[in-house]
Amino acid sequence: MMLGEMFEDRRGEKRLFRARGIFLALLVLLGLLLIAVRLYHLQVVRHDHFTTLSNDNRIKIQPMPPTRGLIYDRNGVLLADNVPSYALTIEPEKIEDLEATIAALSELVPISALDLERFERLLPQRRRFEGVPIRLDLNQAERARFAVQSHRFPGVEIAAELSRFYPEGSYTAHLVGYVGRINEQELERIDRSDYAGSSHIGKVGVEKYHEEWLHGHVGYQQAVVNARGRILERREQKTPVPGRDLHLFLDMDLQRDAAAALGDRRGAVVAIEPETGGVLAMVSSPRYDPNPFVGGIGFRDYAALRDDIDRPLYDRAVRGQYPPGSTIKPFIGLAGLATGVTTATQSKFCGGYYQLPGHSYHYRCWRRGGHGSLAMEDAIVQSCDVYFYRLANDMGIERLDDLLAEFNFGRPTGADIAGELGGLLPSPEWKRRVRNRPWFPGETLIVGIGQGAFLATPLQLAAATAAIANGGTFIQPRLVRATRASLGAPLELTQAKRRPIPDQDPAHWQTIIDAMSNVVEGRRGTARRIRNDAYRIAGKTGTSQVFTVGQNESYNEAEVAERMRDHALFVGFAPIEAPRIAVAVIVENGGHGGATAAPIARAVMDSWLLDQRVTVPLDVAATGSH
Repeated sequence: MMLGEMFEDRRGEKRLFRARGIFLALLVLLGLLLIAVRLYHLQVVRHDHFTTLSNDNRIKIQPMPPTRGLIYDRNGVLLADNVPSYALTIEPEKIEDLEATIAALSELVPISALDLERFERLLPQRRRFEGVPIRLDLNQAERARFAVQSHRFPGVEIAAELSRFYPEGSYTAHLVGYVGRINEQELERIDRSDYAGSSHIGKVGVEKYHEEWLHGHVGYQQAVVNARGRILERREQKTPVPGRDLHLFLDMDLQRDAAAALGDRRGAVVAIEPETGGVLAMVSSPRYDPNPFVGGIGFRDYAALRDDIDRPLYDRAVRGQYPPGSTIKPFIGLAGLATGVTTATQSKFCGGYYQLPGHSYHYRCWRRGGHGSLAMEDAIVQSCDVYFYRLANDMGIERLDDLLAEFNFGRPTGADIAGELGGLLPSPEWKRRVRNRPWFPGETLIVGIGQGAFLATPLQLAAATAAIANGGTFIQPRLVRATRASLGAPLELTQAKRRPIPDQDPAHWQTIIDAMSNVVEGRRGTARRIRNDAYRIAGKTGTSQVFTVGQNESYNEAEVAERMRDHALFVGFAPIEAPRIAVAVIVENGGHGGATAAPIARAVMDSWLLDQRVTVPLDVAATGSH
């Protein structure tokens, strides 16, 4: 190779090396430039965005649950309270041997299988540095025992919170209801953001119906946390809005007296103030204690209540649906007067049974020999079935149903309590829809004496009776009399929904009231045993069949099993001149209304009208509604 060629190759290699070096340098510069641009974008252009993200990772919003509103009776007697509750909690990250710790704790305080089941269910839902309750509702002795030995249990402590408590226990269980832990179905329908931090919700009664008022609105606080979520510092907070306090129409003294009058019988008592529609007393028997349901009742205890043949959990006052029997006759009579089918003085003959034209079947009266010729007042006083068979047949089921519906039979009254049922007002349309069968004329007769498919609740009967007592206005029954937003704030009254009954002829109403008066005051009245000299009562007894007696059979109460005997009913109001209370009573399998249900109603009326009680006046603000 020539020397010139060697130099030429070296110069070419240098040029190539230099070109490659320049290219790499430019590539590095370009990379640095891109990095600088990206840094500028992140640090300057998107500074606010990433600052917010950084704070969100560092600052957490913690919910602050509101204090649940309290519930009082009309005189300030506390029915639903919030009391301090003490729970033994375990912080898992501080425990080396969880099983040994629980075993040692159980030597100090009782820990049941239900406690362990709840603990194991909550454990995976909480962070390891958060306390998980192993035992709820520690009493003072248990707290003291643990306090002495607490040095042995790092990571275990006593936590305090507010828990619902019902001072009157079983007396208000069905009416006030109770709260319990929120379940999956309830999570689907509630606003989760407003229930953040809350573990309980109203389950039945007033607690459930007025959940929106009682719950309040959640607050929050900002907390600085580390990477593991542990709170390092607390900052800004928004105070939660407590639930509204509720003041009921209920009078606790009357409630206790009504429960005492009903005793251990299965049944219900409802007392209403005719002028306002306020529920003064509402008792369902047998009763139960609602307090165990708050923290979570044990399976065995719940099964005992659920499987009890007497069904203590069942609210007979608003969910019990019974044939109203002869208590419906004043309303049937008013329908006959309102439609012009009969008059107060027109007589109908009772020979002990009634036959539809062209039919051989005997629709029997309760008195086999019959009542002879009666006008409406005597027919109600003596509770003549044949009179009302004839009247119902003359009216026809359509007109009969129309007026009974005006008293709210066949649908819920709309009272502010959860779970109310509406009974059943049978009609040809109902029978076609439900049973796919035609309506028969004999069924109209059975409706006329409150039997057959016709069903009503004690609350419906009390509300309808109050409409007679006040002279023709149906008032939607109400439990809540007033609410209060916060301590020291004025009370706000609730609004009553009123609806006049179409027939406003005073003579018609007076005929019915006079008849109901003589049921108690008259010599032949079926409730004459509750007559008294202190005040005058208007009422109507009733007996509803549990099973049907055949055409040629007779009913002998002594030979019938106790749970197959007739139900006893009574509706009434007093004093007649200026009614202050309307009462409906049903005693399941109680037999005759005049002998069993009427004396219970009399005891309730005595308590309200004769006892020296004074209703505490309300500090009322502008009228509210719900």
